[in-house]
Amino acid sequence: MYTPPYSYSTGASAYATIGLQSAAMSASPHQVITMLFDGAKTAITMARHHMANKEIVAKGNAISKAINIIDNGLKASIDTEAGGAAETALAANVSALYDYINQRLLYANLRNDPALLDEADRLLEDISSAWRDIDPHKPGYAAKPSVAPATTHLSLGA
Repeated sequence: MYTPPYSYSTGASAYATIGLQSAAMSASPHQVITMLFDGAKTAITMARHHMANKEIVAKGNAISKAINIIDNGLKASIDTEAGGAAETALAANVSALYDYINQRLLYANLRNDPALLDEADRLLEDISSAWRDIDPHKPGYAAKPSVAPATTHLSLGA
C-alpha cells in the first residue's frame, strides 16, 4: 500500500506555522504583542475544551502554552527602563498581574477548575483590550505629545 511521505494534517500544520512566522516577522512591535495576547487566549480556550472532555494531558499542555506565552512573551516584553516613576510603577503592576494570571492558570490545572480559567481569561482580555485601544495604527489614534513613539520602545508590553 502506498503511504505518502507526509500526512495532510502535517502539511497543513507546517503551512499554518509558516504563515504565523511570516505574520510575526512582518508585524510591528504592537502587532506582535497583540498576537501574543491572541495566542494565550487561544491556549486558554483549548485548555477549557480539554478540561471539559477530561483530556488531562492536552489540558496541561494547553495551560503550559498559555503560561509560556505570558511569561516569555508578554511579561518579557515589559520595558521597565522606559519613562519615570509612574511608568516604572505601572510596569511593576502589569508584571505582577501577569504573575497572578499565571498563578490562576496553575491552580486551574491542579484543581481542574474552569472558573479559574475563566478568571485568567477575563484578566487577560482586560489587558488585551487596553492594548488594542492604544494601537498607533488604529484610525483616529493620536498619541499624547509627551509619549515616545511606539517604534522607540516596546513600552510596558501590555
